[in-house]
Amino acid sequence: MGDLTGLPDLLRECAPQVLAAVVRRYGDFDACEDAVQEALIAAVRQWPETGVPEQPRSWLITVASRRRVEMLRNEIARRRREETVRHEPEPEVRGDDELALLLLCCHPALSVPAQITLTLRAVGGLTTAEIARALLLPEATVGQRISRAKQRIRDAGARFETAAPAERLVAVRHVLYLIFNEGYTASSGDELNRVELTREAIRLTRQLHRRLPDDGEVAGLLALMLLTDARRPARTGPDAALVPLADQDRGRWDTAMIAEGVGIITAALASAPIGPFQLQAAIAAVHDEAARAEDTDWPQILLLYGMLHALAPGPMVTLNRIVATAMVDGPRAGLAALELVADDPVLARHHRTAAVRAHLLELAGDRAGAREQYRLAARLTLSRPEQRYLESRAARLSSC
Repeated sequence: MGDLTGLPDLLRECAPQVLAAVVRRYGDFDACEDAVQEALIAAVRQWPETGVPEQPRSWLITVASRRRVEMLRNEIARRRREETVRHEPEPEVRGDDELALLLLCCHPALSVPAQITLTLRAVGGLTTAEIARALLLPEATVGQRISRAKQRIRDAGARFETAAPAERLVAVRHVLYLIFNEGYTASSGDELNRVELTREAIRLTRQLHRRLPDDGEVAGLLALMLLTDARRPARTGPDAALVPLADQDRGRWDTAMIAEGVGIITAALASAPIGPFQLQAAIAAVHDEAARAEDTDWPQILLLYGMLHALAPGPMVTLNRIVATAMVDGPRAGLAALELVADDPVLARHHRTAAVRAHLLELAGDRAGAREQYRLAARLTLSRPEQRYLESRAARLSSC
């Protein structure tokens, strides 16, 4: 291989000669200098393994010339592409592009959890941490799921299209629901609402409803969003503090959205098989149609939650059913029901469980216990508006 101790000196000696030869042949000093630098780097990498060629300067000129020709070809190709694009019409902006992206993310090559996670990232714009909180999963799990989902989309050769295969609709509806929820009550940060997410979820769900007008669950989802978002103007006070449902000024609710939502869910219940989103929308309609909090038909809400629990059980359904039980049978009955699910790992670490327990203890007259639970709930939530509200409830009990 020979002695390479003088390699740096050799390259420094050859470099100006090689550059001069290449510039004389091709012109454009800047590009030729880049090509020569790449040839020198190639020499440093290869010559220790292959040995210094008999004509090192010729070797460098050949490599630099090839690189310069490659650069010229790339430049010519780039100019041709630009010229072609310049004479082509701009891509059409289509109103259903987001929906097509949603369906792409819900490709059958992915598991349902992967479909939901990828869509929340691609369509909803949520961070990995926000998705983890929405799905009650570790952040590392969500990050791995997103990476694997992208790879599977590539491997499956999925196409960008607006057709809606039936097997994707369950995931699509769930994804839209989660996007709306993250917007309506942001899981972290200073703002209670992320209006851009709720609007996007409603807009996409309207598109889906227009394409599938006979799908009762799509109708139920749209009605649920409208009936819930109608209360948003009253959810915060002048100081941006959270105002719970029972204390809201119902005169600030959006009556047009309520009327639309009630109309949609009424029609869906009369014409389609009952599903979880329809039941949730029906519960929201009962709340929205009560002129005052004390007028709320809690027995009907408890009945609807019982149906929902039988059809689609889950931690939050269980918790909301317990609240309804307390409103019908009293706070002690609600606390007893809460003790029965105390070992549920999801409910045990969720701030809403502590907040519900605090509220029921307060109604039952246990101020000290309620204060402790309000403080626990405040520590568990990452939403600062919710933290401030829960801390204020605890402080109020301390001052009584």
